[in-house]
Amino acid sequence: MANSEPVLLLGDFPAITRSAVTTLQVNLGYVCNQTCFHCHVNAGPNRKESMGRETVGDVLAFLTRGGVRTMDLTGGAPELNPHFRDLVTRARALGIEVIDRCNLTVLGQPGQQDLAVFLASHRVAVIASLPCYLEENVNSQRGDGVFEGSLSGLRALNALGYGHPGSGLELNLVFNPQGPELPPPQAALEADYRAHLGSRYGIVFNRLLTIANMPINRFAKTLARKGEYNRYLTMLRQAHQDANLEQVMCRSLVSVDWQGFVYDCDFNQMLHIPLAAAGRPRSHIRDLDPASLAGGTIAVGDHCYGCTAGQGSSCGGALA
Repeated sequence: MANSEPVLLLGDFPAITRSAVTTLQVNLGYVCNQTCFHCHVNAGPNRKESMGRETVGDVLAFLTRGGVRTMDLTGGAPELNPHFRDLVTRARALGIEVIDRCNLTVLGQPGQQDLAVFLASHRVAVIASLPCYLEENVNSQRGDGVFEGSLSGLRALNALGYGHPGSGLELNLVFNPQGPELPPPQAALEADYRAHLGSRYGIVFNRLLTIANMPINRFAKTLARKGEYNRYLTMLRQAHQDANLEQVMCRSLVSVDWQGFVYDCDFNQMLHIPLAAAGRPRSHIRDLDPASLAGGTIAVGDHCYGCTAGQGSSCGGALA
């Protein structure tokens, strides 16, 4: 890490073990149409990493082995992977619930104008990034014009029924703090989002998920350059709540990268900390049996305090 301060190493995160695996989180690659300063993936338009057809086949084979009920697609912008639609179609045919972690602006990209219709037709749940309901804050974090592009994406999803009660088309929004601080209480912030987006723009959604910025990759480098990395890590450690350990996402989730290698979570994936299984220090999804993972030890590090600080933070939002 390029830094302007000695990097603090705590090394005291509590040990945790895995329960039954019910979710497979698939990182389809690091290609994205946005470059966000808080991105733990370092995704962007110039990245080339993208899951190929053979690995997509390995993912589908893993889903047929039983136990996994949900496939959670992420990236980059997962929709920019050329095999995204085939993977969604085939997973849904297997009866797997599919989640698309969408940055919203991708819905307006060339060649993606029918993407919202595709998602709706396959009953894909959408978790959409919208780090604030104020235009200035969103654009400062994600780039000029992103807020308006995000509203366009939300309007397209709403028009198809997403976010409306009884439609069965789930639309959840994601909040990230602007900098090195914990998210505010999720319920109160959700009420603010709902009131502002509804009254001003006519936007509806199901839930707001608050997720802490993880001190890794692009965000960690930004903190270190500003001399704020150690302060942020210490703040996360001091806000740790043991009660959150029972609900952290890694206990029931496996993360797979664009090459097919598996990890305990997407954050470990970005730090190159592999999932150890069956005596192998590194495992590929083609060799993995979901049923064999229960009770296994989860690899942890200082960054894990980002998931257990305060009300907790996971891919499903606050834990408490």
